Amino acid sequence: MNTHHQTRRRFCSTFAFSAMAGTLSRSFAGFENEYAADVVIVGGGLGGCAAAIAALRNGLKVVMTEPTDWIGGQLTSQGVPPDEHAQIETAGANQSYRELRTRIRKHYRDNYPLTDAARQNPRLNPGNGNVSRLCAEPRVSLVVLEQWLAPYEESGQLVLLREHVATSADVDGDRVRAVHVRSTKSGDSRVLRGKYFVDATELGDLLPMTQTEFVVGAEARSETNELHASDKANPDNQQAFTMCFAVDHLNGEDHTIDRPAEYAFWRDFVPQLTPPWPGKLLDLTYTHPRSMKPKRLGFDPNGGKSVGGALNLWTYRRMIDRSLFEPGHYAGDVSLINWPQNDYVLGNLIGVSDEEATRHVARAKQLSLSLLYWLQTEAPRPDGGTGFPGLRLRADLMGTTDGLAKAPYVRESRRIKAQFTVLEEHVGRENRSMVTGKPISEIRAAQFADSVGVGSYAIDLHPSSAGDNYIDFQTFPFQVPLGSLLPVRMQNLLPACKNIGTTHLTSGCYRLHPVEWGIGEAVGCLASFALKNNQTPHAIQASELALNDFQKFIRQQGVETAWA
Repeated sequence: MNTHHQTRRRFCSTFAFSAMAGTLSRSFAGFENEYAADVVIVGGGLGGCAAAIAALRNGLKVVMTEPTDWIGGQLTSQGVPPDEHAQIETAGANQSYRELRTRIRKHYRDNYPLTDAARQNPRLNPGNGNVSRLCAEPRVSLVVLEQWLAPYEESGQLVLLREHVATSADVDGDRVRAVHVRSTKSGDSRVLRGKYFVDATELGDLLPMTQTEFVVGAEARSETNELHASDKANPDNQQAFTMCFAVDHLNGEDHTIDRPAEYAFWRDFVPQLTPPWPGKLLDLTYTHPRSMKPKRLGFDPNGGKSVGGALNLWTYRRMIDRSLFEPGHYAGDVSLINWPQNDYVLGNLIGVSDEEATRHVARAKQLSLSLLYWLQTEAPRPDGGTGFPGLRLRADLMGTTDGLAKAPYVRESRRIKAQFTVLEEHVGRENRSMVTGKPISEIRAAQFADSVGVGSYAIDLHPSSAGDNYIDFQTFPFQVPLGSLLPVRMQNLLPACKNIGTTHLTSGCYRLHPVEWGIGEAVGCLASFALKNNQTPHAIQASELALNDFQKFIRQQGVETAWA
């Protein structure tokens, strides 16, 4: 059987018994429109999935919602191959995250016609993309996550409510009693009751609903003493979001899309940023994030990883390299388009009405389609010509009708006001050197006694809606302190995404795939440990004995809490 159809059949069958599990799991509560569980997780992205897996393997009953029909967040519904550090294959990630990567590779080996060399490569990278050592199709990551959760759904230990969004919450003082959700498909409402509630939404949706104190946008330097912070606080200063899409390239064919309605606007659009953007957005010159000088990029679907000495954008987030598969299986390579040229800076998704947010998403889609049309018709070719009409939008790989991702790729969320907030001085190389008075070669990131995870990535802020150009600088490999996962007041609500206690700046290195997964896993373990020992998360963090026991508990489950 054709491998594509095999994969699709497995994908569909997983959904079939997921629906069955939803019926069985109504034994959680006595009413059809009400579910009760130990942990209610709102948001099925990477953090939500990791939290669910951790809670489930520790015996808890879980209800998890997801606004789209795909769990997996930035890896699936947003379409983005994982941004990871250089040591990811051997260090700096939890055992379960490495298992996720192993399962993705195994899925390709079990179901795809790889070449012998590719099949035998223990570090198979299906896309051979520049950005990651594991660039793969969103659908494969989805299938892997679905199959991982399937036994729990089938047994009724997990209820997974796809295409459901939170609408309100019942709160009693500093505790959440219930969250109300609505099906975006049927309009039906349900009440979710739990002992712990996890906000794993992409934008921190539960924080205002539950009256949990939060911060959004940029803090002032006077508040945080961060070297790269803004002079003034601005909650509306938020990073660009992106509507990603996938394309392949078929030489000699014409797959040019209809001219987008806003093409004239975006073709001539010049971002108004400080420092200045070098010219039009739809161009192969952009601002280098570190030097802030104009830098030329290349684009050639038939080229290697560089074009005339410049980075080839085609291979940057390529998720299928057809040379790794038997001849004829793929008509061409497949690349995921998440570039500087389709970052949307003209408005935010937080702090605006639902109608305005919908309008910004629609305009961001127009930007991405305009970028594709520009590539098909006007982009300069290495041979001196213009346009690559053979670029074909792959809606099938994104699971949508318009060919764009199901959800915006979000870089910034509401953030809890936490027991402890990670600042630039804790992780940023230059700022930390200033604080410690030591040269960079003699220091490392702050060491947190309550560490529950690790990560490593530069502080990488994309252009913002308030006019900031890139803010990008080096960090040390860092830890995730438990205090950053604890709201200052709320007792049974925990963050599991980009909504932890970081700042506008430090969120730039805590937002990536493996760190989000680690945050979610820590939260799922925390809820389990707290219920088992009849302690609150805040009490666990405050007690040296309880904290040591909790850290031992998570380390035994493969959670890394320190860098070697």
